[in-house]
Amino acid sequence: MVGSKDILKLYTETRLYTEKLCSPLEIEDYVTQVTTFTSPIKWHLGHVSWFFEDFILKKHLANYAEFDQNFNFIFNSYYRNIGEMLLRPNRGDLTRPTVKTVYAYRLHIDKMMIRLLQTNPSDEVLQLIILGINHEQQHQELLLTDIKYTFGHNPIFPEYDTNFNLVSDKNQSFGFVSIDKGVYQIGYQDDGFCYDNELKAHKVYINKFEISKSLITNAQYIEFIDSGAYDDFNLWLEEGWCWVQKNKVKAPLYWHKIANKWHYYTLSGLKAVDDDAILAHISFYEADAFARWKNMRLATEFEWEVAADKLDWGKRWEWTSSAYLPYPNYKQAKGAVGEYNGKFMNNQMVLRGSSVATSKNHSRKTYRNFFYSDERWQFNGIRLVKC
Repeated sequence: MVGSKDILKLYTETRLYTEKLCSPLEIEDYVTQVTTFTSPIKWHLGHVSWFFEDFILKKHLANYAEFDQNFNFIFNSYYRNIGEMLLRPNRGDLTRPTVKTVYAYRLHIDKMMIRLLQTNPSDEVLQLIILGINHEQQHQELLLTDIKYTFGHNPIFPEYDTNFNLVSDKNQSFGFVSIDKGVYQIGYQDDGFCYDNELKAHKVYINKFEISKSLITNAQYIEFIDSGAYDDFNLWLEEGWCWVQKNKVKAPLYWHKIANKWHYYTLSGLKAVDDDAILAHISFYEADAFARWKNMRLATEFEWEVAADKLDWGKRWEWTSSAYLPYPNYKQAKGAVGEYNGKFMNNQMVLRGSSVATSKNHSRKTYRNFFYSDERWQFNGIRLVKC
Protein backbone atom coordinates (compact mmCIF):
# COMPACT_ATOMS: atom_id res chain seq x y z
CA MET A 1 0.00 0.00 0.00
CA VAL A 2 1.33 3.46 -0.92
CA GLY A 3 1.95 5.67 2.13
CA SER A 4 0.20 8.92 3.05
CA LYS A 5 3.16 11.10 2.03
CA ASP A 6 3.33 9.56 -1.45
CA ILE A 7 -0.41 9.91 -1.88
CA LEU A 8 -0.29 13.53 -0.74
CA LYS A 9 2.35 14.25 -3.38
CA LEU A 10 0.30 12.54 -6.08
CA TYR A 11 -2.87 14.30 -4.93
CA THR A 12 -1.18 17.71 -5.05
CA GLU A 13 0.38 17.09 -8.47
CA THR A 14 -2.96 15.93 -9.87
CA ARG A 15 -4.87 18.91 -8.59
CA LEU A 16 -2.27 21.35 -9.91
CA TYR A 17 -2.25 19.71 -13.35
CA THR A 18 -6.03 20.12 -13.63
CA GLU A 19 -5.67 23.84 -13.05
CA LYS A 20 -2.72 24.03 -15.45
CA LEU A 21 -4.96 22.60 -18.19
CA CYS A 22 -7.37 25.46 -17.52
CA SER A 23 -4.74 28.19 -17.57
CA PRO A 24 -5.18 29.08 -21.31
CA LEU A 25 -8.92 29.63 -20.83
CA GLU A 26 -10.88 32.84 -20.54
CA ILE A 27 -13.80 33.13 -18.10
CA GLU A 28 -16.34 32.68 -20.91
CA ASP A 29 -14.77 29.33 -21.80
CA TYR A 30 -15.58 27.88 -18.38
CA VAL A 31 -19.36 28.08 -18.61
CA THR A 32 -20.31 26.93 -22.12
CA GLN A 33 -22.01 23.59 -22.83
CA VAL A 34 -22.52 23.17 -26.57
CA THR A 35 -23.93 19.63 -26.45
CA THR A 36 -25.40 17.22 -23.92
CA PHE A 37 -22.46 14.79 -23.80
CA THR A 38 -19.93 17.46 -22.80
CA SER A 39 -19.86 19.42 -19.57
CA PRO A 40 -18.81 23.00 -18.82
CA ILE A 41 -15.23 23.29 -17.59
CA LYS A 42 -16.49 24.96 -14.41
CA TRP A 43 -18.65 21.92 -13.71
CA HIS A 44 -15.70 19.52 -14.16
CA LEU A 45 -13.67 21.55 -11.65
CA GLY A 46 -16.48 21.45 -9.14
CA HIS A 47 -17.40 17.82 -9.69
CA VAL A 48 -13.92 16.36 -9.08
CA SER A 49 -13.71 18.41 -5.87
CA TRP A 50 -17.18 17.28 -4.78
CA PHE A 51 -16.04 13.68 -5.30
CA PHE A 52 -13.37 14.11 -2.61
CA GLU A 53 -15.83 15.94 -0.37
CA ASP A 54 -18.71 13.50 -0.56
CA PHE A 55 -16.90 10.19 -0.84
CA ILE A 56 -14.12 10.96 1.64
CA LEU A 57 -14.20 14.17 3.70
CA LYS A 58 -17.80 14.00 4.92
CA LYS A 59 -17.29 10.47 6.20
CA HIS A 60 -13.66 10.40 7.33
CA LEU A 61 -12.58 13.88 8.50
CA ALA A 62 -13.78 14.73 11.99
CA ASN A 63 -15.96 17.87 12.26
CA TYR A 64 -15.87 18.47 8.51
CA ALA A 65 -18.18 21.30 7.45
CA GLU A 66 -19.71 21.23 3.96
CA PHE A 67 -18.60 24.10 1.73
CA ASP A 68 -22.06 24.61 0.21
CA GLN A 69 -25.03 22.27 0.61
CA ASN A 70 -26.22 23.08 -2.94
CA PHE A 71 -23.08 21.54 -4.38
CA ASN A 72 -24.26 18.03 -3.53
CA PHE A 73 -27.04 18.51 -6.08
CA ILE A 74 -25.13 20.62 -8.60
CA PHE A 75 -21.95 18.53 -8.84
CA ASN A 76 -23.30 15.00 -8.37
CA SER A 77 -22.95 13.39 -11.80
CA TYR A 78 -24.83 10.08 -11.71
CA TYR A 79 -24.59 8.65 -8.18
CA ARG A 80 -28.19 7.87 -7.29
CA ASN A 81 -27.14 6.38 -3.94
CA ILE A 82 -26.07 9.88 -2.91
CA GLY A 83 -29.24 11.69 -3.93
CA GLU A 84 -30.82 13.92 -6.54
CA MET A 85 -28.67 15.58 -9.19
CA LEU A 86 -28.80 18.30 -11.80
CA LEU A 87 -29.61 16.76 -15.17
CA ARG A 88 -26.54 16.57 -17.41
CA PRO A 89 -28.01 18.66 -20.27
CA ASN A 90 -28.65 21.48 -17.78
CA ARG A 91 -25.10 21.90 -16.48
CA GLY A 92 -24.56 24.82 -18.83
CA ASP A 93 -27.39 26.72 -17.10
CA LEU A 94 -25.22 27.28 -14.03
CA THR A 95 -24.17 30.92 -14.28
CA ARG A 96 -23.75 30.58 -10.50
CA PRO A 97 -21.73 29.49 -8.61
CA THR A 98 -19.14 31.67 -10.30
CA VAL A 99 -15.80 30.41 -11.56
CA LYS A 100 -14.21 32.31 -8.67
CA THR A 101 -16.39 30.43 -6.18
CA VAL A 102 -15.58 27.07 -7.75
CA TYR A 103 -11.87 27.77 -7.44
CA ALA A 104 -12.44 28.76 -3.79
CA TYR A 105 -14.22 25.41 -3.36
CA ARG A 106 -11.22 23.60 -4.82
CA LEU A 107 -8.91 25.40 -2.41
CA HIS A 108 -11.15 24.48 0.52
CA ILE A 109 -11.17 20.81 -0.51
CA ASP A 110 -7.39 20.79 -0.91
CA LYS A 111 -6.87 22.21 2.58
CA MET A 112 -9.20 19.63 4.10
CA MET A 113 -7.67 16.74 2.12
CA ILE A 114 -4.18 17.73 3.27
CA ARG A 115 -5.46 17.83 6.85
CA LEU A 116 -6.97 14.36 6.44
CA LEU A 117 -3.80 12.90 4.95
CA GLN A 118 -1.83 14.23 7.91
CA THR A 119 -3.98 12.18 10.32
CA ASN A 120 -2.54 8.84 9.22
CA PRO A 121 -5.80 7.61 7.62
CA SER A 122 -6.68 3.93 7.29
CA ASP A 123 -5.90 1.84 4.23
CA GLU A 124 -9.58 1.99 3.29
CA VAL A 125 -9.49 5.79 3.22
CA LEU A 126 -6.20 5.82 1.30
CA GLN A 127 -7.76 3.54 -1.32
CA LEU A 128 -10.68 5.95 -1.69
CA ILE A 129 -8.25 8.87 -2.11
CA ILE A 130 -6.39 6.96 -4.83
CA LEU A 131 -9.74 6.35 -6.53
CA GLY A 132 -10.47 10.08 -6.30
CA ILE A 133 -7.09 10.92 -7.85
CA ASN A 134 -7.71 8.53 -10.74
CA HIS A 135 -11.20 9.96 -11.12
CA GLU A 136 -9.74 13.46 -11.47
CA GLN A 137 -7.22 12.18 -14.01
CA GLN A 138 -10.12 10.86 -16.07
CA HIS A 139 -11.68 14.30 -15.96
CA GLN A 140 -8.42 15.88 -17.05
CA GLU A 141 -8.79 14.02 -20.33
CA LEU A 142 -12.45 15.03 -20.48
CA LEU A 143 -11.43 18.66 -19.92
CA LEU A 144 -9.28 18.53 -23.05
CA THR A 145 -11.86 16.74 -25.17
CA ASP A 146 -14.69 19.01 -24.00
CA ILE A 147 -12.59 22.13 -24.61
CA LYS A 148 -11.78 20.86 -28.10
CA TYR A 149 -15.43 20.13 -28.84
CA THR A 150 -16.44 23.61 -27.69
CA PHE A 151 -13.69 25.42 -29.61
CA GLY A 152 -14.06 23.10 -32.60
CA HIS A 153 -17.70 24.14 -32.98
CA ASN A 154 -16.92 27.82 -32.72
CA PRO A 155 -16.99 29.28 -36.27
CA ILE A 156 -13.76 31.22 -35.69
CA PHE A 157 -11.89 28.08 -34.49
CA PRO A 158 -10.02 29.68 -31.56
CA GLU A 159 -6.67 28.37 -30.36
CA TYR A 160 -6.49 26.71 -26.98
CA ASP A 161 -2.68 26.63 -27.05
CA THR A 162 -0.39 27.16 -30.06
CA ASN A 163 1.76 24.20 -29.00
CA PHE A 164 -1.11 21.82 -28.17
CA ASN A 165 -2.05 20.20 -31.48
CA LEU A 166 -2.37 16.59 -30.10
CA VAL A 167 -3.17 15.03 -33.51
CA SER A 168 0.20 15.45 -35.20
CA ASP A 169 1.85 12.23 -33.96
CA LYS A 170 2.85 9.55 -36.47
CA ASN A 171 3.30 5.78 -36.46
CA GLN A 172 6.73 4.51 -35.47
CA SER A 173 6.14 0.81 -36.23
CA PHE A 174 4.77 -0.94 -39.30
CA GLY A 175 3.73 -4.39 -40.46
CA PHE A 176 1.82 -7.02 -38.50
CA VAL A 177 2.45 -9.02 -35.32
CA SER A 178 1.41 -12.66 -35.24
CA ILE A 179 -0.03 -14.00 -31.98
CA ASP A 180 -0.23 -17.75 -31.46
CA LYS A 181 -3.42 -19.49 -30.43
CA GLY A 182 -3.67 -20.45 -26.80
CA VAL A 183 -5.15 -19.81 -23.39
CA TYR A 184 -4.20 -16.39 -22.02
CA GLN A 185 -4.73 -14.63 -18.71
CA ILE A 186 -6.86 -11.48 -19.04
CA GLY A 187 -7.44 -8.75 -16.47
CA TYR A 188 -5.46 -6.87 -13.84
CA GLN A 189 -3.08 -9.02 -11.80
CA ASP A 190 -0.70 -6.57 -10.09
CA ASP A 191 -0.82 -4.97 -6.63
CA GLY A 192 -1.42 -1.35 -7.66
CA PHE A 193 -4.59 0.53 -8.49
CA CYS A 194 -7.10 -0.62 -11.09
CA TYR A 195 -10.79 -0.08 -11.67
CA ASP A 196 -13.18 -2.82 -10.64
CA ASN A 197 -14.13 -3.49 -14.28
CA GLU A 198 -10.59 -4.85 -14.86
CA LEU A 199 -11.34 -7.67 -12.39
CA LYS A 200 -11.45 -10.59 -11.94
CA ALA A 201 -8.45 -11.92 -13.83
CA HIS A 202 -9.52 -14.93 -15.89
CA LYS A 203 -8.41 -17.15 -18.74
CA VAL A 204 -9.56 -16.76 -22.35
CA TYR A 205 -8.85 -18.99 -25.37
CA ILE A 206 -7.75 -17.04 -28.44
CA ASN A 207 -7.24 -18.28 -31.98
CA LYS A 208 -4.10 -17.31 -33.87
CA PHE A 209 -4.34 -13.80 -35.33
CA GLU A 210 -2.27 -11.03 -36.91
CA ILE A 211 -2.63 -7.47 -35.65
CA SER A 212 -1.24 -4.28 -37.20
CA LYS A 213 1.67 -2.55 -35.49
CA SER A 214 0.46 0.79 -36.84
CA LEU A 215 -2.74 2.75 -36.47
CA ILE A 216 -4.70 4.00 -39.46
CA THR A 217 -3.48 7.36 -40.78
CA ASN A 218 -5.38 10.31 -42.18
CA ALA A 219 -4.21 9.48 -45.71
CA GLN A 220 -5.57 5.94 -45.44
CA TYR A 221 -8.89 7.26 -44.20
CA ILE A 222 -9.10 9.82 -47.00
CA GLU A 223 -8.91 6.88 -49.44
CA PHE A 224 -11.92 5.42 -47.63
CA ILE A 225 -13.82 8.71 -47.98
CA ASP A 226 -12.86 9.14 -51.65
CA SER A 227 -14.03 5.61 -52.45
CA GLY A 228 -17.59 6.68 -51.65
CA ALA A 229 -17.70 4.58 -48.48
CA TYR A 230 -20.04 6.97 -46.66
CA ASP A 231 -22.59 6.33 -49.41
CA ASP A 232 -22.22 2.51 -49.50
CA PHE A 233 -24.65 0.89 -47.07
CA ASN A 234 -23.01 -2.50 -47.64
CA LEU A 235 -20.05 -1.44 -45.48
CA TRP A 236 -22.06 -0.37 -42.48
CA LEU A 237 -23.83 -1.99 -39.58
CA GLU A 238 -27.51 -1.10 -39.80
CA GLU A 239 -27.32 1.22 -36.79
CA GLY A 240 -24.20 2.78 -38.25
CA TRP A 241 -25.86 3.37 -41.61
CA CYS A 242 -28.85 5.00 -39.92
CA TRP A 243 -26.45 7.19 -37.92
CA VAL A 244 -24.61 8.25 -41.10
CA GLN A 245 -27.87 9.08 -42.88
CA LYS A 246 -29.50 10.88 -39.97
CA ASN A 247 -26.47 13.01 -39.17
CA LYS A 248 -25.21 13.42 -42.76
CA VAL A 249 -21.76 12.22 -41.72
CA LYS A 250 -19.16 12.43 -44.49
CA ALA A 251 -15.84 12.64 -42.62
CA PRO A 252 -14.29 12.36 -39.14
CA LEU A 253 -15.26 14.84 -36.47
CA TYR A 254 -13.59 18.28 -36.86
CA TRP A 255 -12.83 17.75 -40.59
CA HIS A 256 -13.78 20.50 -43.07
CA LYS A 257 -13.19 20.62 -46.81
CA ILE A 258 -11.87 24.05 -47.76
CA ALA A 259 -10.82 24.86 -51.35
CA ASN A 260 -11.02 21.15 -52.15
CA LYS A 261 -8.55 20.24 -49.40
CA TRP A 262 -9.26 18.64 -46.05
CA HIS A 263 -8.62 20.69 -42.92
CA TYR A 264 -9.28 19.78 -39.28
CA TYR A 265 -9.64 21.67 -36.06
CA THR A 266 -6.85 21.03 -33.57
CA LEU A 267 -6.38 22.56 -30.15
CA SER A 268 -3.82 24.83 -31.82
CA GLY A 269 -6.35 26.02 -34.40
CA LEU A 270 -7.59 24.99 -37.83
CA LYS A 271 -4.88 23.17 -39.82
CA ALA A 272 -4.52 21.37 -43.12
CA VAL A 273 -4.92 17.63 -42.47
CA ASP A 274 -1.53 15.97 -42.08
CA ASP A 275 -1.75 12.90 -44.31
CA ASP A 276 0.87 10.95 -42.36
CA ALA A 277 -0.51 11.67 -38.91
CA ILE A 278 -2.59 9.10 -37.03
CA LEU A 279 -6.35 9.36 -37.53
CA ALA A 280 -8.45 10.58 -34.59
CA HIS A 281 -12.06 11.26 -33.59
CA ILE A 282 -13.68 8.23 -35.18
CA SER A 283 -16.87 6.50 -34.02
CA PHE A 284 -17.12 2.74 -33.61
CA TYR A 285 -19.45 2.71 -36.62
CA GLU A 286 -16.77 4.33 -38.79
CA ALA A 287 -14.01 2.10 -37.42
CA ASP A 288 -16.06 -1.01 -38.18
CA ALA A 289 -16.98 0.19 -41.68
CA PHE A 290 -13.35 1.04 -42.46
CA ALA A 291 -12.26 -2.42 -41.34
CA ARG A 292 -14.86 -4.03 -43.62
CA TRP A 293 -13.70 -1.83 -46.51
CA LYS A 294 -10.14 -3.09 -45.94
CA ASN A 295 -11.37 -6.70 -45.71
CA MET A 296 -10.10 -6.82 -42.15
CA ARG A 297 -11.66 -6.45 -38.70
CA LEU A 298 -11.21 -4.82 -35.31
CA ALA A 299 -9.53 -6.77 -32.54
CA THR A 300 -11.50 -8.12 -29.62
CA GLU A 301 -10.51 -6.52 -26.36
CA PHE A 302 -8.88 -9.80 -25.30
CA GLU A 303 -6.80 -10.01 -28.48
CA TRP A 304 -5.72 -6.42 -27.94
CA GLU A 305 -4.59 -7.08 -24.36
CA VAL A 306 -2.67 -10.21 -25.33
CA ALA A 307 -0.87 -8.34 -28.14
CA ALA A 308 -0.32 -5.07 -26.23
CA ASP A 309 3.27 -5.79 -25.17
CA LYS A 310 4.23 -6.10 -28.84
CA LEU A 311 2.46 -2.91 -29.95
CA ASP A 312 3.23 0.80 -29.82
CA TRP A 313 0.08 2.05 -28.15
CA GLY A 314 -1.00 5.18 -26.30
CA LYS A 315 -1.64 7.68 -29.07
CA ARG A 316 -5.33 6.89 -29.60
CA TRP A 317 -8.03 5.04 -27.77
CA GLU A 318 -8.52 2.00 -29.99
CA TRP A 319 -11.98 0.69 -30.76
CA THR A 320 -12.42 -3.05 -30.25
CA SER A 321 -15.23 -5.31 -31.40
CA SER A 322 -16.07 -6.22 -27.79
CA ALA A 323 -19.18 -5.10 -25.96
CA TYR A 324 -18.62 -3.62 -22.51
CA LEU A 325 -19.65 -6.44 -20.17
CA PRO A 326 -18.55 -7.69 -16.73
CA TYR A 327 -15.72 -10.20 -16.42
CA PRO A 328 -16.44 -13.60 -14.84
CA ASN A 329 -16.88 -13.27 -11.05
CA TYR A 330 -17.05 -9.47 -11.26
CA LYS A 331 -18.46 -8.07 -8.04
CA GLN A 332 -20.02 -4.61 -8.03
CA ALA A 333 -19.31 -2.77 -4.79
CA LYS A 334 -22.25 -1.67 -2.68
CA GLY A 335 -23.35 1.94 -2.59
CA ALA A 336 -22.16 4.89 -4.67
CA VAL A 337 -18.68 3.46 -5.37
CA GLY A 338 -20.36 0.53 -7.14
CA GLU A 339 -22.06 2.95 -9.53
CA TYR A 340 -18.69 4.07 -10.92
CA ASN A 341 -18.49 1.41 -13.66
CA GLY A 342 -20.91 -1.44 -13.13
CA LYS A 343 -24.19 0.18 -14.07
CA PHE A 344 -22.89 1.18 -17.49
CA MET A 345 -22.27 -2.37 -18.69
CA ASN A 346 -24.75 -2.37 -21.55
CA ASN A 347 -24.96 -0.95 -25.08
CA GLN A 348 -21.38 0.35 -25.11
CA MET A 349 -18.19 -0.79 -26.81
CA VAL A 350 -14.75 -1.26 -25.24
CA LEU A 351 -11.76 0.85 -26.25
CA ARG A 352 -8.26 -0.14 -25.23
CA GLY A 353 -4.95 1.64 -24.75
CA SER A 354 -4.93 5.36 -24.00
CA SER A 355 -4.58 8.59 -25.95
CA VAL A 356 -2.39 11.65 -26.27
CA ALA A 357 -4.88 13.37 -23.96
CA THR A 358 -4.64 10.73 -21.24
CA SER A 359 -2.93 11.95 -18.08
CA LYS A 360 0.52 10.67 -17.11
CA ASN A 361 0.49 7.33 -15.24
CA HIS A 362 -3.18 6.78 -16.07
CA SER A 363 -2.81 4.00 -18.63
CA ARG A 364 -2.19 0.26 -18.49
CA LYS A 365 -2.88 -2.59 -20.86
CA THR A 366 -5.81 -3.89 -18.79
CA TYR A 367 -7.62 -0.52 -18.77
CA ARG A 368 -11.16 -0.84 -20.19
CA ASN A 369 -12.55 2.41 -21.55
CA PHE A 370 -16.09 2.39 -22.90
CA PHE A 371 -18.25 4.64 -25.03
CA TYR A 372 -21.39 4.47 -27.13
CA SER A 373 -20.89 3.48 -30.76
CA ASP A 374 -21.60 6.95 -32.18
CA GLU A 375 -19.31 8.88 -29.84
CA ARG A 376 -16.14 10.32 -31.33
CA TRP A 377 -15.18 13.46 -29.41
CA GLN A 378 -12.50 11.45 -27.62
CA PHE A 379 -9.16 10.80 -29.36
CA ASN A 380 -10.36 7.49 -30.87
CA GLY A 381 -8.54 5.64 -33.66
CA ILE A 382 -8.36 2.37 -35.59
CA ARG A 383 -6.03 -0.63 -35.45
CA LEU A 384 -6.81 -3.56 -37.76
CA VAL A 385 -6.59 -7.34 -37.53
CA LYS A 386 -6.33 -9.61 -40.56
CA CYS A 387 -9.43 -11.75 -41.12
